[in-house]
Amino acid sequence: MPELPEVEVTRLSFADRIAGARVLSARIGKPLRWALGCDPQELTGRQVLRVGRRGKYLLVELDDGLLLVHLGMSGSLAFADTLPPAGPHDHFELVTDRGVLRLHDPRRFGAVVFAPDQASAEAQKLLGHLGVEPLSEDFDPMRFYAGLHVRNAAIKQVLLAGDVVVGVGNIYCSEALFGAGIRPTMKAAKISRPRAERLWRAIREVLARAVEAGGSTLRDFQSAEGKGGYFQLQAMVYGREGLPCHVCATPIRAIRQGQRSTFFCPHCQKS
Repeated sequence: MPELPEVEVTRLSFADRIAGARVLSARIGKPLRWALGCDPQELTGRQVLRVGRRGKYLLVELDDGLLLVHLGMSGSLAFADTLPPAGPHDHFELVTDRGVLRLHDPRRFGAVVFAPDQASAEAQKLLGHLGVEPLSEDFDPMRFYAGLHVRNAAIKQVLLAGDVVVGVGNIYCSEALFGAGIRPTMKAAKISRPRAERLWRAIREVLARAVEAGGSTLRDFQSAEGKGGYFQLQAMVYGREGLPCHVCATPIRAIRQGQRSTFFCPHCQKS
């Protein structure tokens, strides 16, 4: 699944090029996770002002309204002057005077939803429950510690829930917890203030490095320019079950938490 770094890499790969574009037409293919919420032809004539991001949602801001784009489990965006004819897995297309924006999503868990603005009920239904952005100045270590201190679930599950801090997906949870020396099964409420600050710092560092590396391409992720990421080549624990830890040479272990794979070093992450 594309996680926050992949979504941010996607945004960076086309945001400047589509800003200022005028919509010429829009097309919907097979139904996605949620309905668009308007007749696609109503988008014709509107101008793209900018492309932002909230968690794993891309926010295509128009001069009249907003498109919330989610890549789901297997989605990717392409933006180019021209694209080949749409195939069976191309489910949304925005044709502009600066290029064509297309959502490709084989599993159809992604979505494109129209909302009047970010404060509207349509947008808040998707965005209102999200926690603080981890790469923003609003991600404060003391507030982060306070959020963890009242949660009795395992720290990995708390991070994945996205209501304390948003967008720290499965890959980057494992990597950040390793960087902070915290075992994924530890109760969030038992993490001390100094260790919470180490985790806060590790989350920011891991996500920033992932964005710089173009995200992680484990299967078919690519940016809107068709480029893959290579953060997976830098991973310390994720996907390395049985291989020696880069720090202490202890074999990396894998467990299941909430039906997701978790990787950790039993020596470097003792508690």
